[in-house]
Amino acid sequence: MKFIFCVALFAGIFSQSQVFSAQQPQALYAEGITNFFKLSDGIYSGSAPEGEGFATLKKLGIKTIITVDGTKPNVQGAKKFGLRYVHLPFGYDGIPRKQALALVKAASKLPKPIYVHCHHGMHRGPAGAAIICEGTENWTTNQASAWLKQAGTATNYLGLYKSVATFRPPSKSELEKLPNNFPEISEISPLADAMVEIDGRFDNLKLIQKASYEQPPTHPDLVPAHEALLLEELFKELNRSDEIKKRDQDFLRKLNDAENAVDKLRLAMESKPKTLSDAEKAKLSLAFDHVTRTCAACHKAHRN
Repeated sequence: MKFIFCVALFAGIFSQSQVFSAQQPQALYAEGITNFFKLSDGIYSGSAPEGEGFATLKKLGIKTIITVDGTKPNVQGAKKFGLRYVHLPFGYDGIPRKQALALVKAASKLPKPIYVHCHHGMHRGPAGAAIICEGTENWTTNQASAWLKQAGTATNYLGLYKSVATFRPPSKSELEKLPNNFPEISEISPLADAMVEIDGRFDNLKLIQKASYEQPPTHPDLVPAHEALLLEELFKELNRSDEIKKRDQDFLRKLNDAENAVDKLRLAMESKPKTLSDAEKAKLSLAFDHVTRTCAACHKAHRN
């Protein structure tokens, strides 16, 4: 039986949905957080806290924040409100088993309620929260996949959907083998790590280009538009990094040019017809060449 609620959750925070169900993620509205959801009494999901975001989480009684974003979390901002940060990042291409288990272990051991976030709270954050709920809240893979769609996770993030759909909750012994130390800030170099992955994604795009912008026969696992999307997200995350923001203006301009070039290539791939005309091939080749030129210009000036 469904009950209709018109009562404020607490000062300044209200449900956007009038129907409450313990099994249904509940959309919330609060200052400083977007794409905000309550998944259970112990798990919440949303964007990186800004402005009054930490105060909002404090009012909710949140004890632990888990960020899966690649950028450095605002640990000091959280500590001012007595909140503990844990940094367990992963990429848009999916959640490695080791990191998925770390998420479940953290959610099992750390004080609840727990707030899980990425940058916008739409893609990696909901995927991380889904893994946690599969591992600690007895969610089925169908529930987890439905939650991603409710949160607005784009379906072209194939790796995130696959990770959630194929996740197997760990056994008790499997969890016990994992360490109990959870880092506030993971030791990663956004630029060094991203450059390695950028090279790999660009190599994949070269294979796709040689296959006339279709799946390469030797690599049927590569989805053309998806590879461009993953490359674009690498550039976006670099642009959000504190380390990158300290670089000179020429580097930042070239990085932004590369992101825009990959975005145009992705859009061209997503809109291409099944049978390519000469004009469509020329359009794709032009977009691909633009990506090549922008990456080469950046490498020449700032890497080589």
